Amino acid sequence: MVVSIRDVAEHVGVSLGTVSNVLNRPNTVNADMVARVLEGIRELGYVRNDAARQLRAGNSRTIGMIVQDSSNPFFADMARGAEDQAEVGGRMLIVGNSHQSAERELRYIDLFEEQRVQGVFLAPIDDLTERLKQLRQHRIAPVLVQRRVSLDDFCSVAGDDEHGGYLAVKHLLDIGRRRIAFVGGPVSIIGIEDRLTGARRAVDEVAEATLEVIDTAELTVGVGRSVGEQILDRDRSRRPDGMFTANDLVALGLIQAFVMSHSIQIPDEIALIGYDDIAFATAAVVPLSTIRQPGAMFGVMGVSLIQEEVDSPDGHTHRQVLFQPELVVRESTAGFADPEE
Repeated sequence: MVVSIRDVAEHVGVSLGTVSNVLNRPNTVNADMVARVLEGIRELGYVRNDAARQLRAGNSRTIGMIVQDSSNPFFADMARGAEDQAEVGGRMLIVGNSHQSAERELRYIDLFEEQRVQGVFLAPIDDLTERLKQLRQHRIAPVLVQRRVSLDDFCSVAGDDEHGGYLAVKHLLDIGRRRIAFVGGPVSIIGIEDRLTGARRAVDEVAEATLEVIDTAELTVGVGRSVGEQILDRDRSRRPDGMFTANDLVALGLIQAFVMSHSIQIPDEIALIGYDDIAFATAAVVPLSTIRQPGAMFGVMGVSLIQEEVDSPDGHTHRQVLFQPELVVRESTAGFADPEE
């Protein structure tokens, strides 16, 4: 037999409204009554029908999150922070992996819209401005992991990727490197494009420095190994002496290729710096210099902005939260000290 909310009310000896308040607005009910109702729920084995509740309320208690690559520890950190913050507000997080596919990303948005989630937190691959505006017709709050966002349209959380790219390449230049290679992509993704813009700005400040761009379809360890093998096939005179990768996974793949070849010394021949400061960066065969950004805090703040908009739709003001990146120097560039240090 399926136990209903009416059965719980009769069992405890209270009204339907009291049971409903305990389930949906426990802060409006005194603590003793909440305890009585919850005990009755346990005794009868009542399980709420959330699908029916969603139909009545018009939305769920869930928040949707779309990451570009669930195998990337940076996105895992972001999801963990988002999940922790959602739980604080009595909500749950559902995570989808677009795998850098614009079509798959749209399918997840459609699915979350059908499920009437309270908000969607994502780093869009393409320009989704109009599609995300449509979500608000169903009272779904979108928050973007993206720097270039109109304050009139959305809240956003981002790192200053242009400055991060500048910090990374300036560090390579400061230790005397002049043939710089940027590895990562697709460079059409806004965050990657911003990192490349910062790298170019740093190179432009040094007359004899050059920048080679090696665009990639993905940002994985395997891609890094493949690029590393291509570098190994070049004559030594055509190899870069400093490399900046769009994320740490690509840098770790480069380290694997170079170390396994026994023909390129890091950092003596090629100094290498990544981006994100994932946990594996410190555990690499050659510990990786990188640009640190707080992945977990991205998630916490993204969900907080959704909660603000959902809880106060009329008084909500869109805002952009920008985290500043930090240079972390380890052995992959530490054979040489910055002149300023």
